[in-house]
Amino acid sequence: MLNGDDCCTAAEERGASDQQQQQQPLILERIEKETGKTWKTIASHRLKKHCSCTPAKVKSKLLGFFPILKWLPHYKLREWLLGDAMSGLIVGILLVPQSIAYSLLASQDPIYGLYTSFFASIIYALLGTSRHVSVGMFGVLCLLVGQVVDRELALAGYLPESSSSNSSDVLVTGQGNTSSTGIDCDRSCYAITVGATVTFTAGVYQVLMGFLQVGFVSVYLSDSLLSGFATGASLTILTSQFKYLLGLKIPRPQGWFSLFKTWYSLLINLGNTNICDLITSLVCLALLIPTKELNDRIKSKLKAPIPFELFVVIIATLASHFGHFNVDYGSDIAGHIPTGFLPPQLPAWSLIPNLAVDAFSIALVGFAITISLSEMFAKKHGYTVDPNQEMYAIGFCNILPSFFRCFTTSAALTKTLVKESTGCQTQMSGLVSALVLLLVLLVIAPLFYSLQKCVLAVIIIVNLRGALQKFTDIPRMWRANRIDASIWLITMVSSALVNTEQGLLVGILVSAFCVLGRTQKAQVVELGRVTTREHYEDMSSYRGLQTHPGVAVFRYVAPIYYANQSLFKKSLYKCVGLDPVEEKARRIKFTKKKRQKEAAENQSKDKEDACKENDADASATVTLMLDKKSFHSVVIDSSAILFLDTAGVDALKEVHKDYAEFGVRVVLAQCNTSVLDTLERGGYYTDKKGEGVGENKVFFTIADAVRYVQSLCTPNGDYDSKC
Repeated sequence: MLNGDDCCTAAEERGASDQQQQQQPLILERIEKETGKTWKTIASHRLKKHCSCTPAKVKSKLLGFFPILKWLPHYKLREWLLGDAMSGLIVGILLVPQSIAYSLLASQDPIYGLYTSFFASIIYALLGTSRHVSVGMFGVLCLLVGQVVDRELALAGYLPESSSSNSSDVLVTGQGNTSSTGIDCDRSCYAITVGATVTFTAGVYQVLMGFLQVGFVSVYLSDSLLSGFATGASLTILTSQFKYLLGLKIPRPQGWFSLFKTWYSLLINLGNTNICDLITSLVCLALLIPTKELNDRIKSKLKAPIPFELFVVIIATLASHFGHFNVDYGSDIAGHIPTGFLPPQLPAWSLIPNLAVDAFSIALVGFAITISLSEMFAKKHGYTVDPNQEMYAIGFCNILPSFFRCFTTSAALTKTLVKESTGCQTQMSGLVSALVLLLVLLVIAPLFYSLQKCVLAVIIIVNLRGALQKFTDIPRMWRANRIDASIWLITMVSSALVNTEQGLLVGILVSAFCVLGRTQKAQVVELGRVTTREHYEDMSSYRGLQTHPGVAVFRYVAPIYYANQSLFKKSLYKCVGLDPVEEKARRIKFTKKKRQKEAAENQSKDKEDACKENDADASATVTLMLDKKSFHSVVIDSSAILFLDTAGVDALKEVHKDYAEFGVRVVLAQCNTSVLDTLERGGYYTDKKGEGVGENKVFFTIADAVRYVQSLCTPNGDYDSKC
């Protein structure tokens, strides 16, 4: 048993041992990575991995491609069927008026909107991994498709849509049309041919992205970008529907600044307003806006939202039919909507080169919206979704229906919220919605013959409330993050005022430049040590930090690469207080001036005395540069440097070399393994001859780096012989 003195002695010995261990720098042994594998070996291994065919792998691939085979055998009939049936029925009822309405945005006849929602609901139920997403027509995508369709109609020489464009002869002609375009094909037939072709092309893009496993691209479309794009497109959609509210027959303008062109056309044609359509629009708005607000306020108390849209459609159709609005007042109506399905038709292959660029932007937006909603609801309900499988699902929701005269689909926020709030449990609810649409297609569709288009426009406008309410969030977004708010504003303005597709491109570019700009704005900061422990923080942000005599510690919070390597050096030199490049130039200038003065010494003794005085002053100026700073070593904390490229390694070499000429040692600390590997490959530890450079030291902790540079200096501040 130890007495008190022994305990004290043991404690002192442990303290001395701990102190001795702390004085030794931390040394870790790297795990050597496997080398010697040639590209042939790697390629062969990957081919065997991905191309091998075993029963287990076939089963896994099949279940992965058809998720319904996973969840359907485990379907809990008693627990889930009622919720799925209820949500599917409600969403199906809402899809009927919305499918007809959004056909206007895509410049298509109403029947094609019903086809689109029907096929998309079935295919996503088979291939989708989200239990709650409702796939169908989304306003922004319908607008993009409609802009492409109107452009191609104008290029093909078709006249603007008239009130007789929805006659039964149009659809009969469409039934006999082949893949040829512009031959024996009227306006409506050509419009759906263009819409189906751009949908097919967008679907192919999405399937290819899924095959190439690039589902990660969705992370590059930030929430602020997508929200700004949707809001800007909503303004364009809102403007495009005013002609239906007023009963005006004006073509959709093409090209840039279409919003201004549309408002100009509306203003000069106000005198041609159809009073019947205007009154009907105002009445429907007065009914739908308060009732939709009521639905939102009491949704927590209701098991299902009240389908006010369907009620308005039914009442308006009856009023238009018995009031003879089309015959007596010239009101534009939906026209004949046939029952059944049209035979499949191939896309117009000759149109694909003209639509390829448009289809890519449509594919990107459709996938981004779908995966964003899928992940949001999956996180909320505690399950996961596969981004690449979602790419396949939404791709085939476009490819397969395009043969049946459908246009582009994606997840839709409004219907997804309704689906979730009405008790949806699985994708089975999508099949129930498809049954409702099938009933409409086979039996009920012709009853909407007298439905006014202005009523459909009102439904579209009312459903834009959520996107337009984003304007009220601008102050909150600005306070939370000015960069994200700026991205939102720029994307919204460019999408609305310039062009929808260009708005998306502008938003992506602005987001990318904002990320690059943040690395450009990063500054070197000086660190100080906490008094109670070996921890270093920014001296300009925290009080009570201490510095080491003769050693300055700095941190750079950004990667060092070709775009910011010069800014890194400038920021470091400025923070250190000694720019070796400028100081070197000053010395060269001083030497040159000194030689000139020495040459003039023989002319006059007075001039010679003056030169000596000036030389002494200049020499003192140069030699005092380091004395002012009173440091002999610089430690760069590299913990926040995510990566380096060749230019970054060269920048560190230059910093080390420039300061070495002035007797200042530069060492690195806390580099991650990626940075260490890049430094080694970039020759940071060797000179041009390939020989080792002992001065280029790297430490695992700042404390080790500080102790090392302090140990190399004598009390008078000069370097030892081993420095």
